Amino acid sequence: MLEHDAIQSAVNDAYHSFGQETGGKNADYIPFLAGVDPSLSGLAVVTAKGDIFTAGDTAYRFAIESISKVCTLALALEDFDPQTIQQKIGADPTGLPFNSVMALELHGDKPLSPLVNAGAMATTSLVKASSAEERWQRILKMQQRLTSSQVAISDELNQSEQTTNFHNKGIAWLLYSAGFMYSDPMEACDVYTRQCSTLLNTVELATLGATIASGGRNPVTNEQVLTAANCPAILAEMTMEGMYDSSGDWAYTVGLPGKSGVGGGILTIAPGKLAIAAFSPPLDPVGNSVRGQKMAAAVAQALKLNLYQC
Repeated sequence: MLEHDAIQSAVNDAYHSFGQETGGKNADYIPFLAGVDPSLSGLAVVTAKGDIFTAGDTAYRFAIESISKVCTLALALEDFDPQTIQQKIGADPTGLPFNSVMALELHGDKPLSPLVNAGAMATTSLVKASSAEERWQRILKMQQRLTSSQVAISDELNQSEQTTNFHNKGIAWLLYSAGFMYSDPMEACDVYTRQCSTLLNTVELATLGATIASGGRNPVTNEQVLTAANCPAILAEMTMEGMYDSSGDWAYTVGLPGKSGVGGGILTIAPGKLAIAAFSPPLDPVGNSVRGQKMAAAVAQALKLNLYQC
């Protein structure tokens, strides 16, 4: 049982040690992200009981970006089951960057993971809906149920994304040609782009993780959002590919499932206990927040949360 004082102390220490760490740069291929203040930094923990611990700029709303893939994966698992997702999308690391076309070429155009761009668009296309708008609304509602009702799309960010997503459109057509796209490919790319264009804060991000950590029950709203049996599949996917090219290093050094987004968010989950969320815009070459990784790792290490520790 983790004591409240120990959690807050770990959060404070990690924030003060790494909250203004130098290095990295904002994602500049999306104009909206390039303009975010690089000095921003926040750290939050939400426990499976709903206790909240914070430090820094935790009220600032930032782009969810690729962390949205976790929410859409959760929805697809609710619509189907883990076996179907494994068959139609995959559950293995690609070993290549998150937007790699080569990864598709090397594996018969199967995306392998719902947490890279190809697999995420395929997962979006798999969500049950009679139209693109219904699919989008179901995905947005899932994001809100996992986090808070305040999560909403940013029209400015969406426009910035939609006008720079040509690479993803190419990937969508490759998936369609190979039979791994389950709706109109351009509609799926559009909805995927929208799901990446919502804004949330660090506490809401930690709440997302805490919901998965507590078997699908949002500990803040007390709503059972997910089927408990689906949560292990989400955690496994996060372990395999959640931190992109650094996923293995994250598992090796931190020992927890994680997920990053190029908006500067970092999420890591201690199943049954809590979730740690960090935010800071400057990214390393892989696309993970420089400060966010260090802050989240420091909290996990201080609280001895490594799943592989004997």
